[in-house]
Amino acid sequence: MTKKDRTYYCIDMKTFYASVECAERGLNPFDTNLVVADETRGENALCLAISPKMKSQGVKNRCRLSDIPKSIKYMIVPPRMKLYIDYAADIYGIYIKYINPKDIHVYSIDESFIDVTDYLPLFKKDKFEFAKFLIDKIAINKRIPSTCGIGTNLYLAKIALDITAKKSKEHMGYLNENLFIETLWDHRPITDFWGISTGTKERLAKIGIYDMRGIANMSTDTLYRIFGINAEILIDHAWGRESCLIEDIKAYKSKSKSVSFSQILSRDYSFDEAKTVLREMIQNGCYELMRRHVITNHVEVWVGYTFGSHQVTKGSSRMTICTALSSKILPYALDIYEKTTDRTTPIRQIGIAFDGIMDECQEGYDLFSDWDEIEKEKKRESAIIEIYKKYGKNAILRGTSYFDESTQRERNSFIGGHRAGE
Repeated sequence: MTKKDRTYYCIDMKTFYASVECAERGLNPFDTNLVVADETRGENALCLAISPKMKSQGVKNRCRLSDIPKSIKYMIVPPRMKLYIDYAADIYGIYIKYINPKDIHVYSIDESFIDVTDYLPLFKKDKFEFAKFLIDKIAINKRIPSTCGIGTNLYLAKIALDITAKKSKEHMGYLNENLFIETLWDHRPITDFWGISTGTKERLAKIGIYDMRGIANMSTDTLYRIFGINAEILIDHAWGRESCLIEDIKAYKSKSKSVSFSQILSRDYSFDEAKTVLREMIQNGCYELMRRHVITNHVEVWVGYTFGSHQVTKGSSRMTICTALSSKILPYALDIYEKTTDRTTPIRQIGIAFDGIMDECQEGYDLFSDWDEIEKEKKRESAIIEIYKKYGKNAILRGTSYFDESTQRERNSFIGGHRAGE
């Protein structure tokens, strides 16, 4: 069987968090105005999800509470990430009743790719019937509405979901390479296509390309000159081609050489207050490095200010040592912060990154390091990590975690940067 003979689904739970909250309350998300947002973050709090009913009234997903028209009456519910994870696990449980896990790739908490090629004859259903079968199972068991893109490769399944299925009353869309060319070559905006970012759109616009037809007809030499090796992906996708299989995704080993963390603060922070948060982030980040048994020789710090009042400031430093110990990394991070951060503009975002990640066996220090003290700190930090595993991250806290500006105690109960909920 060739790759063109395969059938893939890309199934997405519609406005997942909002739909879960509606399901928990016995409400129909298509008839209910509901927003998932953390009100404690103020009127500019980001909406993690809005119900389909609100979308139908022109409210954009991932808006802020202040963006919602005052004329629309709606309920606000706090995020409950643990609940959403439980729902996602239950939905995955529905899939594996009928599909081997090797043929499923979970793309995100609310979206999955499934290779159903071998299951259509098994269940004696065509590609549309089996998609409806799975969608109905999710709706019956979890009361969550879903949409399915169907394609002859993974890319076309994703595009069928993102563009084609939205226009279908059955909440399903299908694309093969010919249908893609016939129906979507002239589709705009080009950013509707998976993998086309705003930056890519702007670079394409400079050479007069605004749709997939333009990419397909452009000189490949020109595209490679502008995009380098990434031009190959652009060209293949312009023709609806995709060589990657689910088995390739599962076999992929990440070559990432960095670890990063960031957070949006709940209010405006002063320079000194934000420094407390930075200290906590470095400490927490170093614990993560130790958990992964890796070290770093490069640290980066960036700071975002209140609602565009100042451009982002950032800096980085290559250390003379390779370590995961916070006592060694923190001075570098604080030095970057002191030198690059605006001291008068209120701060709303902080991010850190550890680059040059390598295995802990390559740990190294300078001649002035006290090796006995290093070993003591490593044992102490390892013990703390073990306590965290057994009793939770708030079992041991530093004194700074009790400062008013501290965020660590609260964030220790978060999942993915959001409240876990009850």
